[in-house]
Amino acid sequence: MRYTPAFGAVALSAVLMLQACSTAPTTAPALAADVPSVWQGQPVAEALPRRPLGTRWWRDFGDPALDRLIAQALARNTDLRSAAARVAEARALGDIQRAAALPTLDFGVGESRSRSVSAATGKPYLSTVTQPQFQAAYEVDLWGRLDALNQSAAAQLQASEAARYSAALSVAATTASGYINLRALDARLDVARQTLEARASALDLARSRQSRGYTSALETQQSEAEYRATAAVIPQLQLAIRRQEHALGVLTGASPGPIERGLSLTELRLVPLPDVGLPSDLLRRRPDIVGAEAQLAATDAQLAAARAQLLPSLRLSATLGSISSSALTGDPFKLWSIGGSILAPLFEGGRLRAQVGASDARREQALAGYEKTVLTAFGEVEDQLSAVDELARQSVEVEAQRVALQETLRVASNRYREGYASHLDELDAQRNLFSAQQTALQLRADALTARVNLDRALGGGWQAAQP
Repeated sequence: MRYTPAFGAVALSAVLMLQACSTAPTTAPALAADVPSVWQGQPVAEALPRRPLGTRWWRDFGDPALDRLIAQALARNTDLRSAAARVAEARALGDIQRAAALPTLDFGVGESRSRSVSAATGKPYLSTVTQPQFQAAYEVDLWGRLDALNQSAAAQLQASEAARYSAALSVAATTASGYINLRALDARLDVARQTLEARASALDLARSRQSRGYTSALETQQSEAEYRATAAVIPQLQLAIRRQEHALGVLTGASPGPIERGLSLTELRLVPLPDVGLPSDLLRRRPDIVGAEAQLAATDAQLAAARAQLLPSLRLSATLGSISSSALTGDPFKLWSIGGSILAPLFEGGRLRAQVGASDARREQALAGYEKTVLTAFGEVEDQLSAVDELARQSVEVEAQRVALQETLRVASNRYREGYASHLDELDAQRNLFSAQQTALQLRADALTARVNLDRALGGGWQAAQP
């Protein structure tokens, strides 16, 4: 059928009438689970200032060495470099999709050379034909399919950026936790060395008393056994320190080696709990929730594009060119054409409707993933709030136990030297005190780590454009 302007007007009117009957809306995301109004056991202190997004929360510990270590991890971590590359990829894919909504312009040149023999003269005849031409094409986005795909690409880009911020938050929190564990191991090693010195003195005393006939060889053997048990702890802690240093080196993108130390474990600040705000604030503070929401928006747009595939499409095209031949005299022929085509799917064997069904299923998957992310976030915050509270209570009790055991050791040592008690009482007191000291240090590290995990669960220092 030959294309005429009248035919194009009639076809366009028919397409617009079909557009009025089109139903390709997307449904708004909704959570099946209820968002809690308050945290369990935590009053909402609205009067306290809230930490703004973008704050470097790890500075609360007051250790410049930790600040430098996290800065190095954020700058050189390999996972963050991969996340940044994925953001660049998503941005490029978005540019590709936006370009699909623009007209295309192509230029081509064709040239051919032929040889023929004249029937009249019998002489060979050579001719060269050159044909340059411009071609333009444009798809009219009647149903918003291309616009929906653009929205999907933009949402995918936002999800990639949120994943990058989530990875940065994870790297910072993991680095802080690793540094705290390293300082805890350092503190436990110091206590082990001090205990080893005390038990070396006790062993010398036992040997001296045995040589003078005041005690039997049993007490000397018991003192030496305790000395050897403490000495065996030191290489174990040194190995754990080296492994922790190597793990921090991987996080910071450095080769295995010593890690710069700053404040000791007991000097690291444990500031009071920050105002955590309302639970609903978490939906906009955590990058993983924002990323899941962006993924849901992307599937919504993909569903709309799949539905638009069921409707007719209108494509406009134009060609401008010329033909010049060595066999012709005068100006070359001028060629041009303008046309349009309407393509309406009539029978695809159910392929297009199956694509709509697949897009709808992907949207349901994204919605379920979004709900799981939200519920997981609330659960993590509740866990860390409980951990901070319970570890604080446990630390008070363990510290009181340590003080009591220290006094017990002093009394047992004095009674042993005066001959009123056996050496076994002193050894038991030393063993119990050493265990309590190690437990107290580990609880201090657990309390600091719980604060790191709480900052991470609350979104930490993440800062990005909100959807």
